[in-house]
Amino acid sequence: MTFKMNSLSLLCVAAFATPALATSIVPAASQQGAVLLNDATLHTVSNGVLENTDLLIVDGKIAAIGKDLSAPAGGTVVELQGKHVYPGLIALANQLGLVEIEAVRATDDTREVTDTNPDVRAQVAYDAQSDVIPTVRSNGISYSLVFPAGSLLMGQSSLMQLDAWNWQDATVKAGVALHINWPNASILSSPWNPKKPEELAKQNAEDLQKLYDTMAQAKAYVDAKNAGAIKALDSRWEAMVPVFSGERAVFAHAEDARQIRQAIALSDKYQLKLTIVGGRDSWRVADELAARKVPVIFGSPFGIPERDDEAVDTAYATPAKLAKAGVTFALAIGSYWDSRNLAFGAGQAVAFGLDKEQALAAVTLNAAKIAGVADKLGSLEVGKAGTVVVSEGDILDYRSSKISQMWIDGRAVDLNNKQKDLHQKYQQRYSR
Repeated sequence: MTFKMNSLSLLCVAAFATPALATSIVPAASQQGAVLLNDATLHTVSNGVLENTDLLIVDGKIAAIGKDLSAPAGGTVVELQGKHVYPGLIALANQLGLVEIEAVRATDDTREVTDTNPDVRAQVAYDAQSDVIPTVRSNGISYSLVFPAGSLLMGQSSLMQLDAWNWQDATVKAGVALHINWPNASILSSPWNPKKPEELAKQNAEDLQKLYDTMAQAKAYVDAKNAGAIKALDSRWEAMVPVFSGERAVFAHAEDARQIRQAIALSDKYQLKLTIVGGRDSWRVADELAARKVPVIFGSPFGIPERDDEAVDTAYATPAKLAKAGVTFALAIGSYWDSRNLAFGAGQAVAFGLDKEQALAAVTLNAAKIAGVADKLGSLEVGKAGTVVVSEGDILDYRSSKISQMWIDGRAVDLNNKQKDLHQKYQQRYSR
């Protein structure tokens, strides 16, 4: 007998046959009682390293730091002799929670279809139940700045905490920055773009002019709105109002030195609050960036040389060069899943000349500053969020980093993940 199934039937079968892409880990409940971390090594970031010191978390915030502190009645004391306590790490400029499996289009919600999307908000597409999030979190990452992809004005990034039921619970700060995918500046042909140099130069000029035209159109709308001359609202240009007022930063994704200088020129024209994302060549223009107080989110801590005449350690040494020039910078790994290795990227920079405290700041306090939340996150200070990570050893070192505990806003976070479950499962199988 032959059976026929229509398209709807096939879709229904596929829906029931495909396992849900969601973690089974339950987010922690709100903090009920005080938590006293006793006798630990505190890496405060803002006030050095404090040996044999206690930290008290009450109502989701750091209430006290000192020696011989006492827990309030009903509080929990966690003995941490010999262990290290850090502020929760902050992974900037990635797409964690926006994509689950890169090869499966249905799980990829990273971009819209048009070029001009300043009103797109990354947080509404954030999947707090992603199986990738616990894997990243288990390496000490407590926050992630997620942004939408695109080809020009990509949209707005949002800072998310990594232990939540949904995007509303996860959102720490929405509309952190407008992200611009900077037009190409190179005129070198490649297998995937075999055009002649003169053709590439023409295309680059056209793309840059398109960006300038778009910004001019947005500015004209904002000026007209301020003059009371707008009759019909445009959601795209409404989202540009805080950009031109300086309330919302502009994160320009630019790697080449020419792109970075172009971004600076546009920023100067409109008095934008600029940050460079990626910044592969940022070391080449470090003095210019420092003079204009333009921060950098350096996205290639494990990068390889981009030019034949570059040293093999160019990317590894870039953070130290930025620090020497006085540039405020944070480290990032753009891959949504590989952002779990962020701390080790900072450790790598230490091996190539960056001061260890500066390296830790690059994934904590400096990241918080760039995201506009340094008053709440990024360091161990009284009054800041009770978001802390406990490591058996140096969190920046592959060899000794072992994250054993985490609290986000005073909530004890489950550090298990799918990979750990599988490891334990098959460890039992092969030990029999």
